[in-house]
Amino acid sequence: MDRTRPLTLLLAGALAVGGLAALTPAAQAADSELARNGGFEAGLDGWNCTAGSGAVVSSPVHSGTKALQATPAGSDNAKCSQTITVKPNAAYTLSGWVRGSYVYLGVTGTGTTDTSTWTQSAPDWQKLSTTFTTGANTTSVTVYTHGWYGTPAYQADDLSLYGPGGDPVQLPAAPTGLTAGSPTATSVPLSWTAVPGATSYHVYQGTTRIQTVTGTTATATGLTASTPYTFQVTAANSAGESPKSAPVTATTTSGGGGNPGGTLPARALVGYLHASFANGSGYTRMADVPDSWDVINLAFGEPTSVTSGDIRFSLCPATECPNVESPADFKAAIKAKQAAGKKVLISIGGQNGQVQLATTAARDAFVTSVSKIIDEYGLDGLDIDFEGHSLSLQTGDTDFRSPTTPVIVHLIQAIKTLKAKYGAKFVLTMAPETFFVQLGYQFYGSGPWGGQDPRAGAYLPVIHALRDDLTLLHVQDYNSGPIMGLDNQYHSMGGADFHIAMTDMLLAGFPVAGNTARVFPGLRPDQVAIGLPASTQAGNGHTTPAEVNKALDCLTRKQNCGTYQTHGTWSSLRGLMTWSINWDRFNQWEFSRNFDAYDWS
Repeated sequence: MDRTRPLTLLLAGALAVGGLAALTPAAQAADSELARNGGFEAGLDGWNCTAGSGAVVSSPVHSGTKALQATPAGSDNAKCSQTITVKPNAAYTLSGWVRGSYVYLGVTGTGTTDTSTWTQSAPDWQKLSTTFTTGANTTSVTVYTHGWYGTPAYQADDLSLYGPGGDPVQLPAAPTGLTAGSPTATSVPLSWTAVPGATSYHVYQGTTRIQTVTGTTATATGLTASTPYTFQVTAANSAGESPKSAPVTATTTSGGGGNPGGTLPARALVGYLHASFANGSGYTRMADVPDSWDVINLAFGEPTSVTSGDIRFSLCPATECPNVESPADFKAAIKAKQAAGKKVLISIGGQNGQVQLATTAARDAFVTSVSKIIDEYGLDGLDIDFEGHSLSLQTGDTDFRSPTTPVIVHLIQAIKTLKAKYGAKFVLTMAPETFFVQLGYQFYGSGPWGGQDPRAGAYLPVIHALRDDLTLLHVQDYNSGPIMGLDNQYHSMGGADFHIAMTDMLLAGFPVAGNTARVFPGLRPDQVAIGLPASTQAGNGHTTPAEVNKALDCLTRKQNCGTYQTHGTWSSLRGLMTWSINWDRFNQWEFSRNFDAYDWS
């Protein structure tokens, strides 16, 4: 909390590319041109371009009368691909002519080493070429070209795959076994049986194709509560698309279900209390916290060292906070708050409390020490406010659904252990910055931003793994700089649009790093609160009460919406979080008074 970290989204000057196989096989009599419509004279026939990014142009062209032009936009890198049948244990040459900045040509599914080549800058036509061999069981590969995030359109022409041709591709059969898992108010998980020969699957909601994935699972998101939806799936490969599967129908929940951590009011106000330190906002005693606050997070429990996992908490020293209460009075005030239906949590981390659970010993020390704090003060649960480099993705950790980074895996394990120890009434909240969550829409685990700063989206595995245990997620919608929403537009802090866009992403779900096969499913609205600074002194991105109310109007009623259009009407949104109770008091209680006065009906 309370830090300034403007984001400067810059592309790296040089991007790492997989190694190229040094093969120069002699052409055989059976070798032939295998790419279909590599010159794009037949339009996009045979090619699939992500997010509608590709088009055929008549100028500029390398040869003939047509060429491909593809335009990256937002989190889409304008990837155009074709799946081609090949023979096992055979050598191939992939080549093509390209124009533009950061243009790639590559192949996947080789069964050996997938290769690619690229050019940083090609103001005129430049030839790219690479070679590869197929594995013992490889019968098809996917060749592709793409640009890069934030760059202008690129052109490609005369794409070629040369080598021995494989057996003719058969149209795949319709998928079977389509099943809907347990719906939420806004999403339905789907799974089906793999189809031999399929290279991708198209998911339909009614008659509308909503996703294309390479695996046998998908999650339909952005749905409306208490509504039936019908889904079907088709299988696809280079021969075309199969008939649709048998339909399955699922009804979303009402939106008010499951409330891990016991009962909270339908509209909750969450605030952080500066209990262990002093700053310009002044010390506020626990007993003096107004009844407006439903969840009070004690800031902060901090580690004895970054990697120890040993968390300590004590009240602000009297030398810094002359009006600090005694520990006995503090504990008595906590009990009084709880008797009035309030929840009091220990918040771990903050701006200066970097925590890295890199080892099992640190994980276990975290569980032991946090339990000691909870037990000593009689607290209701835990708030995770990890900032800095506490959560950073290691190289190769590219799927939020199956994290491999030790500090993330150990944190998930530690929280699950605490949840199991304290049971259903254990309150779990999280307060990540947008940097760690919504930025995963563009950059997660790979690419120029993932390479420069591995924190981008690093909370997503934690949130996803603990979604059934999570009471509230209140992302800090401040100290972040502009962030891109699902409309592929950047939204700036301090206005209603920013909070609308950031919150809608959490509720509707979003593809991670533009990968439609890895969709972060939306949370229930009752699990989400909007995080804001309580005053101009509390953080960059302070939002006036009028703009806060506009955001609430739009999210809960679809009224007073600005340029961003939400993907649902989130009527059961839980409420607001602020940094902090102390700063709100300093600002004459403007934030909490506005919350109390807002008409939630």
